[in-house]
This record gives sequence, structure tokens and C-alpha cells, in this order.
Amino acid sequence: MAYSPKIVVLDDDPTGSQTVHSCLLLLQWDVATLCQGLLDPSPLLFILTNTRARSAAEAAQVTREVCRNLNMAMAQVQSTADGTDRSKSYLIVSRSDSTLRGHYPLETDVITAELGPFDAQFLVPAFLEGGRITQNGMHYIQSQDRMIPVHQTEFAQDPIFGYQHSFLPDYIAEKTEGRVSASQVLQFSVNQTAIEDLNPLMSLQGNQYTVVDAVHQADLDQFAQWVFAASAQGKRFLFRSAASLLTALANLPPQPIPAGEMGKTVQSDHPGVFIIGSYVQKTTAQLSALLALPQIEGIELNLTPLQENEVDTHHVKTQVLAQIDAIFRHHHTPVIYTSRQPLNFTNLAERLRFSTQVANLLADIVQQLPTDLGYLVSKGGMTSNILLSRGLNLSSVQLLGQILPGCCVVQTSLGHNFPQLPVVLFPGNVGQTPDLVKVYQCLSRRLDRNNGSEGAG
Repeated sequence: MAYSPKIVVLDDDPTGSQTVHSCLLLLQWDVATLCQGLLDPSPLLFILTNTRARSAAEAAQVTREVCRNLNMAMAQVQSTADGTDRSKSYLIVSRSDSTLRGHYPLETDVITAELGPFDAQFLVPAFLEGGRITQNGMHYIQSQDRMIPVHQTEFAQDPIFGYQHSFLPDYIAEKTEGRVSASQVLQFSVNQTAIEDLNPLMSLQGNQYTVVDAVHQADLDQFAQWVFAASAQGKRFLFRSAASLLTALANLPPQPIPAGEMGKTVQSDHPGVFIIGSYVQKTTAQLSALLALPQIEGIELNLTPLQENEVDTHHVKTQVLAQIDAIFRHHHTPVIYTSRQPLNFTNLAERLRFSTQVANLLADIVQQLPTDLGYLVSKGGMTSNILLSRGLNLSSVQLLGQILPGCCVVQTSLGHNFPQLPVVLFPGNVGQTPDLVKVYQCLSRRLDRNNGSEGAG
């Protein structure tokens, strides 16, 4: 029987499922909920920890809690598996950002302490659908027709997760503060590995840090085959990866609903709502294109008065909901977006606290939207996680697939307060300038596809 592990993904941001489909995303991690996820027939299970939006101490605490509960859940599932040996049938993935932002190596250190030991841990940040590749150990981001080393982009200047290196062995040395030197990191490339060597991973041991090149999906597909072959013989590996590795590990068939037909998931003739929390340049360009449509009306959430405590959140929420109601009366689509001007903070804790306050405000607005809403689009990782867990009060949700490369669509259940509501989880740093417009065009049931304008019914 072929080795077919359950791939358990601790996702630090709710957009890591952006290349797969037909699996559960858990927003809670008590043992009972984890057992439900482990028993789901999909080869994939995502646990949305939202740690990228937390402080380092909180991220460590959450990761530790998830791992300990996961250990108990795996034991419970194994004890009821009708005698089947499931002791080697789990692969653990710490899924994080393809632009190298996140609590690394903190999260993999905690996972290793709780679920290890591992023979090796692989850093695989390639997200091919989003133009992020790793070649000869260097990680790049595609910008138009150029490949830019990631340390030269705005992402490397992140106030919380900034870094100075695109060469991944140097990145690991930087982030581990020299605990792991660049010379100790192995570089793994499918193209440099002899085809006759059927198990090039079998010699790895002692938590060997390894970076993996990936320029094409075929590179990761071959790597996944070697991972499975070595794991079936008892090797234990940990992965810190972006989304494209999950495509290779899961080896899923095409998604049941093609991307261009995701509009069929909209159950209501009423407009949807866009919530834009991400502030990166890519999002701002996409937002500007969306706001240029005549059917779209923007509602700017000015963050400066909130930061300076000049206005309370209840007042802001009341104002925004009134504006949404007025826009709906005109059969237009509201776009709630945070102001684009940069804000200054005295420290990182204050920045995280304020970001969480804003995301909670957006979630409170979602809670009071009309229940016959057509759809919801959330732009930004922290925004998406809090909208799912607090705004929609979900403990788990079913992933349908992608509406655009890198953009997930999940759907609530029939018995939910917002029944069968399609929700697009759109990462802040993904997509091209017209992509929010494309999402609108796909999901708007009132769109006259012949002339590109909205009709009356």
C-alpha cells in the first residue's frame, strides 16, 4: 500500500491554503476539533494559528498549545484506527509567508521541541503561482519581467519581521542569530541530484537545516516523492514552507469548481462586501483599480483618529454600517478599506495591538452585515483570520479552491447565520493590479457580462 500521510499544516496566516482545495481549515484547536480534522478524508488539514499577527511570546504559546493538543488528538485517532499503524502517517508543515516574514525560527523550534525529534527541517518558501522562486539558494520575487532578490523588496523592511538576506543559508544564520551558521545549511536542488539516487534524503539526520530550490512545480513534485519515500522508511521531517510545496505533497485532482465558475457559489442576488485591511503597495494598486468602477463605492476607515483615541470604535462602526446600508439601497457594492497613510508606533507591541484593534473593528462590522449578503472578500492575512473566527464565528470552514491564483474561496455551511456564504481570502502581497476587479466580476451576479456593466436584476 502506498504511503499516504495526513499533511497537518500549522498556518500562521489564513491564506496558506491558496494552492489546494477540498479540505478543512480549523480556527480552533481543542483536541475534539483536531480529531475531527484528522479524521476528515482530505489528505490535508490546516490549523489557522494566526501567529504572524501575534507577538513572539504569544506565537510560541499558541504553537505549543496546538502541538500538545495535536499530539493527544493523533494518539486518540491512532487508538481507534482498527489496529492500523498510523504512527508514521503524519507530515507536519509550518506554513508561512513566501516573502520570508513570520516568527522564524521560533515556531519551528517549538514544533521540534513538542513533536520532534526530526531528521531534517526544510525551508521551502517558493510560491510559484505568485512569482516567488528559489534558485541556487537565492529567493526571488517576480516584478513584471524582473526577478528581484527578496531582501530588496518592501517585505524585507517589515517593521516586525524584517531581514537582510535573500540567500537562504544566510537568512537562516541571520534569523537564528548564528546558532545555525550558513555553512551548516544544506542546499537541495532536484536538478543537482542524480536520478539514480532514489532516496537522496535518507542520509539526513540530527535536525539538518536544508533549503530547497524550486523554479517549477515539477521540482517540488519530485522533492515530494523523495520525502514520501524516505518517510515511509522511517525518516521524520519538518517543513517551513510557503504554499506551493503543499500542492506537491497533497497531489490533488483539479478543484471541483473551476476558478472561472466560482460565481456559481453565490446564493444571493444581493451585492457583496469587500474588506481591505492590507496596506502593502500591491494591495493599494488593486484597491485603486476596484474603486474606479462605477458600481463600487468606497468607505475609507481613517486610522489616525483611532490611533490617537480621538474617536471610539463604536462610533466608527455605526457610521460605517450606515454607509453600507445606503450603498446597498443603490444596489452598489461597498468596499471598506483602511487609510493608506503610514502610522508611527513607539514599539512593535503597540503596532500589533493597534492592528488587532482594527481587525476586530472590521470583524464587528461583518457581524452586523445583512445575512443575505452575496459574498465577502477579505484582503489581508490578519484581517481574514479575524473575520472568519470572530466576524463569522467559525470554528472550521470548508475550502472550495481558488478564484484566482493564490486566492482562496471558503464557504459557510447551510445552517450558518450567513448561509452558504462564499468568502474570498485574498493575501495582501498576491496578485496583479486588476485582480480585485476580476474577483468582483466573477462573484457579482448582477454583472452584465456582455457589456461589463451592472444591470437591475
